[in-house]
Amino acid sequence: MNKALAVPPVGPSPDSLPAGEPVDDVFGAHRGPLTVTDDFTVLDDPVEQQEFTTYEPAAEASPGEAGVAQSVLLVQGMYCAACADTVECALQDLPGVESARVHAATRRLTLRWDPAQARLSDLAQAVGRTGYRLLPLQQALSISERLRETRMALWRLFVAGFCNMQVMMYAWPAYVAKPGEMPADLEQLLRWASWILSVPVVTFASGPFFRNAWRDLRLGRVGMDTPVSIGILVTFLVSTAATFDPSGPWGHEVWFDSLTMFVFFLLGGRYLEHKARDRTAGALDTLMNRLPEVCDRQAAEGRFETVSVRRLSVGDVVRVSAGQAFPGDGAILSDSATVDETLLTGESHPVTRSAGESVVAGSFNLAGPVLMRVDRLGRDTRFAQIVALMEKASTDKPRLAVLADRIAAPFLVIVLLSALFAGWYWWQIDHSKALAVAVAVLIVTCPCALSLATPAAMLTSAGALARRGTLVRRLQAFESLAGIDAVVFDKTGTLTHDRLELESVRAREGWTSAMVLSLAAELAQGSLHPVSRGIVAAAKLANPMEGAPSARGDCRELAGQGLQALRADGTLVRLGSASFCGLAADTANETPKAYLADADGWLATFELREGLREDARATVAALHDLGVQTWLLSGDRQAAAERVGREVGVGAVIAGATPERKLAELEALQAKGRRVAMVGDGLNDGPVLARAHTSFALGHAAALAQAQSDYIIQGGRLMDVVLTLRQARSTMRIVRQNLVWAALYNAVSIPMALVGWMPPWLAGLGMAGSSLLVIGNALRLAGSTRARA
Repeated sequence: MNKALAVPPVGPSPDSLPAGEPVDDVFGAHRGPLTVTDDFTVLDDPVEQQEFTTYEPAAEASPGEAGVAQSVLLVQGMYCAACADTVECALQDLPGVESARVHAATRRLTLRWDPAQARLSDLAQAVGRTGYRLLPLQQALSISERLRETRMALWRLFVAGFCNMQVMMYAWPAYVAKPGEMPADLEQLLRWASWILSVPVVTFASGPFFRNAWRDLRLGRVGMDTPVSIGILVTFLVSTAATFDPSGPWGHEVWFDSLTMFVFFLLGGRYLEHKARDRTAGALDTLMNRLPEVCDRQAAEGRFETVSVRRLSVGDVVRVSAGQAFPGDGAILSDSATVDETLLTGESHPVTRSAGESVVAGSFNLAGPVLMRVDRLGRDTRFAQIVALMEKASTDKPRLAVLADRIAAPFLVIVLLSALFAGWYWWQIDHSKALAVAVAVLIVTCPCALSLATPAAMLTSAGALARRGTLVRRLQAFESLAGIDAVVFDKTGTLTHDRLELESVRAREGWTSAMVLSLAAELAQGSLHPVSRGIVAAAKLANPMEGAPSARGDCRELAGQGLQALRADGTLVRLGSASFCGLAADTANETPKAYLADADGWLATFELREGLREDARATVAALHDLGVQTWLLSGDRQAAAERVGREVGVGAVIAGATPERKLAELEALQAKGRRVAMVGDGLNDGPVLARAHTSFALGHAAALAQAQSDYIIQGGRLMDVVLTLRQARSTMRIVRQNLVWAALYNAVSIPMALVGWMPPWLAGLGMAGSSLLVIGNALRLAGSTRARA
């Protein structure tokens, strides 16, 4: 949407912080002192809550009573697994909170709470007391908010970089001068100059590290900024003591150059990491923020007025300008519209919608101004359903990420104890190196790369698939999908279209196929029955010759039987089942048939078949090439299922299966050791979609089928199953590479720091570089779907 809601930032309550204490985001962007006028109650506004809260009716709730609420908010001021744990713990035990889950990579909080026992503003204040802020996603992801954060990050990086260059210039003579070459007063002057330049690096550029560390210590926790802050502070204080008292125990050496270089490297790495994280979740955020902030609504007298999208009502007529997204689901009132439906199909090719045809919210109008009637708004739109699925994916914690988060917290305690031991050990050997070794150990062992290894890769893949029109409901599903060795397909609506296609026509002597098809299509054109639609589609495709006897306009449809109408000569003509037409049924085969009859009896027989999806055969072949076996599991007749199975090339066909038998057959495959992915679309597929190791639902699938699936293929392309499987395997390969790198980095760098081979500035470079390498490796997944498309 790129819009900011009228919601002020929510942060620490006025009575939870000392008067005038500022609050900073992840980069320490100053937001000014909090005052008693800060308003938290706006989060309780029902109109505003529609943007980020859904409600589930409680089992014991009376009619009209709200049940459990689920809100998705962004946590500002956090960037690591320890921060996520702090926010979760702050909310978990509060009255009315059922669950609180924070995703460290996307900073999203999924909060389930009971409106009868708690207010969202009170919960936000509880989070504020831990030093973090809660924001609705639309506000947090707005352009102005991103620019403000980026601007402050660049200022801090500039101060650290500029001061570091000057300090290195003043430190260089001490490195190259031989003993006795540089006068003592000049050496002391250079130290004073370095100290002056280091002060803004410590007080301004390093501010976020100190504030985050102090917040964690007040809460009795050890965060990833704690060892960093200790290293910066100890280095600066000892170097300051050496500058003020050259004859003291630390007077022979200062580390201002290492200090400023470390801060510069760390801020630079964190800035690039922030930009990379934005890119990993960027595709998700872009799709979730497509609706316009305002639109032109037609008033009663015909003029147009600009109103907020949230003020629209069903039935309103709005004017959508070129390049603007449709604000709701509705029907085109103009003659035609050129629409970009990437949101639904993943394809960027424009489509033309004529007057009366439907468009969905979030699709873009590519041509001139278009009038549309609004039929669905807000949570009722297809766009809102897609956003809900994407929010769930962006807040899901994969199993490997949860494991890494659990390891990170105790690992930080080990880091502090290791640094203390290293300092004590080296003090006995060479007290001049003790400080440098301890600081290097503190810095180099921070487990940022370990925490980012899994979510960075999985979020990048989820974003890349979203651009292709495949929505990922659970990030954990990547791990499940990468290990499958069998795919089970439903038939109707999955391998085949949910419509019938005309296969053959037999006509009475004296009539051509084109003539009977034209007559049958004239009868069927007003019917929605699959047989009728198949005949009409075939007639349009064949463009039959003119001159066939036509039916009058008084066509009647008898439910479950067929259609009848009078021809121009007054004779009755019927299209439908054999009994309806007064004929004996043709039992030569089990294909669907429709009959055409007039006063003289049988006139024509139309044999129809289910139309295969264009890419069904290629999809099955591609799966076999990947070493995956395939099954067809259908509730249809044996002959129909086997025909489809032969045509697409599946390995085995199971037909006539009830929902219970489908589930039993799937469990039997799993009992044999198969890791199964299920692809379906119907209500009867819900149990097997839920039971499979992982599952796909096509975009037109029933709501229950989508709710039980891990992946939703918006455009209905079966080949996207293959694409997603390849992406999942690539994702898990990248995850393993990231975890191996994080482990090797610590295995090599920690011993080097302990033996004194790694100075603090190199430790800072290694820490920032390891995180960047993990994210950069994950970013390779962003283009992998395009390469395979």
